[in-house]
Amino acid sequence: MSIRVSIIGASGYGGGELARLLVGHPHARLAHLTAESRKAEAYADVFPNLRNFVSQATEDADLEKIGADSDVVFFALPNGMPMTMVPKLQPRVKVVDLGADFRFRDPATYQQWYKAPHACPELLGEAVYGQPELHREAIARARIVGNPGCYPTAALIAIAPFVQAGVVQRDGVIVDAKSGVSGAGRGVSLGTHFSEVNENVKPYNVAAHRHAPEIKQEITALAGGDMSVTFVPHLIPMTRGILATVYLRLGQRLVTAEAEGILMEAYAHEPFVRVLPGGLPQTKATYGSNFCDVAVRVDPQAGVLIAMAAIDNLVKGAAGQAIQNMNLMCGFPERAGLEGAPLYP
Repeated sequence: MSIRVSIIGASGYGGGELARLLVGHPHARLAHLTAESRKAEAYADVFPNLRNFVSQATEDADLEKIGADSDVVFFALPNGMPMTMVPKLQPRVKVVDLGADFRFRDPATYQQWYKAPHACPELLGEAVYGQPELHREAIARARIVGNPGCYPTAALIAIAPFVQAGVVQRDGVIVDAKSGVSGAGRGVSLGTHFSEVNENVKPYNVAAHRHAPEIKQEITALAGGDMSVTFVPHLIPMTRGILATVYLRLGQRLVTAEAEGILMEAYAHEPFVRVLPGGLPQTKATYGSNFCDVAVRVDPQAGVLIAMAAIDNLVKGAAGQAIQNMNLMCGFPERAGLEGAPLYP
C-alpha cells in the first residue's frame, strides 16, 4: 500500500527533515511541497542535500488541490496558521501538525500562551497529542495529531515512567534542558547569529517558555492530579540535539537500580526509546535519528530522582516523530522510514 503525502511549509528545517525522511519511506510518496517564501523553486535548491532525491518544485498552498490529492498532510508552519487551514481540507485527509495549534485539549490554554483565540476549537476534541509512548492507541484512531514540541518530547519520555509508577511527588518538578540552534528555525535573527551563539551558553524564556504547558498537561494527566513544573531551556552552540535533565522529588525510598528497572520495564517494547543502564545519554548518539536515549540516577541524600533524555530536536523532536505518528495513523509498521542509525561522530 502506498499513500500520497504533502508538506505545507516545506522550506523550514522541520519541512526539510520531513522530506528527507519521507523519500526513504517504503509506503509514502511526496505529492506537494509548499513554501510561500520560496515558491516555484526546485526543492533541491531549497535543500541541496536532497538533490537527486526530490524532483518537485515548491508551490503555493492550494488547499483544495492538496486536499484532493493527498492522504496525509503535514503542517510545518508558524503557530496560528495551521488552525485556519485544517478545516478547509477534506475530512478524509489525515493531518499531522508540527506546531502548537492542536497540542492542547483546552483552547483557553492555547490562548493564554499563544496570545490568540483558537480558530477551530471544535477540532481540539478529536485531535490527539502525538507522543506515541503515551498515546499510541489514540493516535492510531486519530484524524488530527498535534505533534509534541521538541523539549516536551525529551522531558516527557524522561518523566513519564516515574509518574506512572507513583514513586515521585507531584510538586517541585524541574526540567533543565539544552537545545541546539536549529530549534529556533531557519529564519535569520541576532539571537541565533553565529557570533552570538558560538562559545556561549545562555538560558532563555525562563519560566515563560511555551513548551511548559505541554509538559504540565501531559504529566498532570498521567498523575491523575495537578503537577507543578519549572522549565528552563538553554541555547548551546551546536546545530542539533536536546539534552533534558529532570529533577523529581522522591515519594518513597528508591535506589538507582530500582529506578533503572522502572525505566527498562516502561520502555521494553518501545521502538525508539533506548534505555542506558549504567550509562548516560548524549546528543551525539542520537544525531539524525528518531531515537531517544534515557537514563536515571537517584541522589539518596537529597531524596531526588534525576532522569535524563537526549534526542535530535529535528527528528524525534519534530519530523521523525511526525512520521512515526503518520505510520500509526495509517496502519504502517511504526519503524517504517525511520530505521536509520544515528550519525557519529
